[in-house]
Amino acid sequence: MNQTIANVTLVVRDYDEAIAFYTGALGFALLDDIDLGDGKRWVRVAPQGAQTALLLAQASDDSQRAHVGNQTGGRVGFFLHTDDFLRDHAAMLAHGVTFLEAPRFEAYGTVAVFEDLYGNRWDLLELKQ
Repeated sequence: MNQTIANVTLVVRDYDEAIAFYTGALGFALLDDIDLGDGKRWVRVAPQGAQTALLLAQASDDSQRAHVGNQTGGRVGFFLHTDDFLRDHAAMLAHGVTFLEAPRFEAYGTVAVFEDLYGNRWDLLELKQ
């Protein structure tokens, strides 16, 4: 059996501001932006060459809006692997990305927790070879 996780839904406040953050500050590619009617869009972003994409889903009611930025209960819920931590860390800082800690050098690699524009926590991680 061959299975993959193709998309992970991320509930966002606004499609366009989310696209701007993920493509600008994080350097992701915009894979799809398709108008589905009634204010809904099929929007996917991903790092270059990634197998899994983020499906950006604009919150459509109060319950969904309440979870924007806290989809994993305050825990790190997303992991962005890089082949050059220092390069990407510097680029993200230059784009105003908020890091919650200084880079740490762990047995498994270099890592630092950052927040996306909504407050979701991510690890920027360069694994040791």
